[in-house]
Formats: sequence, C-alpha cells, structure tokens
Amino acid sequence: MLVLGVESSCDETSVAVLRDGKEVLSCFTNTQIKIHEKFGGVVPEVASRHHVYQVSLVFEEALKAAGVSPEEIDLVAVTEGPGLIGSLLVGVNAAKTFSMMYHKPLIGVHHLAGHIYANAIEHDMKFPCIALLVSGGNTELIYMKKHFSFEIIGQTLDDAVGEAYDKVARVVGLPYPGGPHVDRLAHLGMDTYHLPRVYLEDGSYNFSFSGLKSAVINLAHNAHQRKEEINVNDLCKSFQDSVTEVLVRKTLRLAEERNVKNIIVAGGVSANRGLKERFMDEAKDFNVCIPSIKYCTDNAAMIACAGYYQYKEYPGLADLTLNPDASLELEDKYPLKEE
Repeated sequence: MLVLGVESSCDETSVAVLRDGKEVLSCFTNTQIKIHEKFGGVVPEVASRHHVYQVSLVFEEALKAAGVSPEEIDLVAVTEGPGLIGSLLVGVNAAKTFSMMYHKPLIGVHHLAGHIYANAIEHDMKFPCIALLVSGGNTELIYMKKHFSFEIIGQTLDDAVGEAYDKVARVVGLPYPGGPHVDRLAHLGMDTYHLPRVYLEDGSYNFSFSGLKSAVINLAHNAHQRKEEINVNDLCKSFQDSVTEVLVRKTLRLAEERNVKNIIVAGGVSANRGLKERFMDEAKDFNVCIPSIKYCTDNAAMIACAGYYQYKEYPGLADLTLNPDASLELEDKYPLKEE
C-alpha cells in the first residue's frame, strides 16, 4: 500500500511516499529555518506564503524520488491540525486537489499522532505503552492501550518544553531555533546554578515550565544588573538537567503505575541528546523507543505512517469538505472507544 503524506503545520513543507507504513520511498522537506531566523521565531504569514511557493515543487520531487506515478498512490494522508492555520490550509488544499485529480482516498491526520507514529517507521510499536510527547508547542504524557487509543494523562499547564528552550536560548543570546544550541552547550557545562525542579502537587502528571523559564530570566537579569558574567554553558546545563529530570521521572513513574514496559518518546525535543542520555541512564528496565533525528522534527513520513495505521485501525475517510483545525485536540480527533 502506497501512502502519500503531506505535512505543513508550521514552517516545513514536506511530502513523503511510504510503502506499508514502513518503507520510506521518499521524504522531501523544504525548511524555512533560515527565513525565520532573523525574526527569532516563526512568522505565520511569512510561513504560509512560502508554503504556497514550495508545495507544488515538493510534491513533484517526492514522487520523482520515490519513483512512482500519482496513479500508483493508494491513499493520501495530510496533517489536519493543530498548527498555524495559514500553513495548514496550504497542505490540506494541496492534498485535496491531488485526491480529487487522481481519485484517491483522503484522510486527515492529527499532527501529534504523526509524531508518535514516527516511531513506527523504524521500530515495531508494542502495546500498552506510555508516549512522552515533547515539542515546541506540546508536552504531554499519553497512555496507549492499542493503536490509535490516546488517553492523555498529563500535559503542560503553561509553556511547552520546546518553547521554554527557545526562550531560554534567546535570554542567553543564542540563535533561533534555540533548542539544539542549548543542548550542545549543556554538554560543555556543569549544573552549577541548581535551578528548581517543578513537579507540581503530589501525584500530578502535568508539567509547568514557566517558573523555570522565569528563574533563568531573573538570574540573567540580576547578573546583568550586578555586572556579573554568566557562564552560558553552565546555565544551559542547569536548565537542561532541570527539564530532563522532571520529564523522565514523571514518565517512568506513570509507566510503573500502569505496569507498562514500553515507552515512546516523540516530537522535536526527542532529538535532544540530554533527554536521550537521561532515559538511557534511568530507564534500563524499560523498552524506550526514540525515532532517528530525521523523523523527530516535522516531516511528511510520520504523517504517511500514521495515515497508514489510521486507515487500517481507525476507519473513516475524509472528503473535499476537509478543513484544517488550528487547535485540534488529540482526544477530539480520536475519541476513546469503550471496550
């Protein structure tokens, strides 16, 4: 089964072709990082305009690289939401056009389901499992009993972890996107600033990073007022240790509570080396699955993979009335079904 995936939720225009949800025949992605770098973040209108410029080219390149014709495609899967509404519209309309022109079935995929199923490209997903979803816009702990059964146990109450990384990077003068730079410098420093670990009330599986972010901002501001020099490497290490400790320990506690041995880490921040190392150190009794870096960030291969399993496990096709939803919730898209 050949699935064409389309992803355009933020600033990546991506199209991929997968066979049977596993074999990546092509994944062609046009990134806008250099365009938005000078703004210190993604500008929605600029992003949507560049999606319009690139989407036809990306479709052509993905099909060419896969060595297949449009007529050979069996299913079209497109990111329905959440994301930037202008960006989503470009991808959804391109997918609907392709579906209409070549009479192919169409499904809308939740962006976060795509990140979770990025793990299925290179690994066999084993159930039940706990999914830790960490990205620029989301931080969630999800219990999965089977394919496309998403029970959200905990989520961020304020900033997402990727957002916190970018804001801390900006405070210490690192370029956008800040996450990779903070991770790199953290491996050159030591935890000398001893920033707070925010676990919230007893037993909570929710997350909060705004206080940690404020602690870094206040520390930098006070040092500037006193004309003291900040050790950026040490500050990055202290921040990263605070974040990864809370993420990993809450994940492991939930896995132990649910008697689950399989853990999935997904989303852009799953590429973070510090997070991977902490899981390796503290989760030796668990089967931890993390995608390759190329599948951690936004890409169409993960949407095609999720689309394949959604088509098989969660029946229901879209039609040409499909519209993107910028704030689409995972549990609204895939309601839990009673046994």
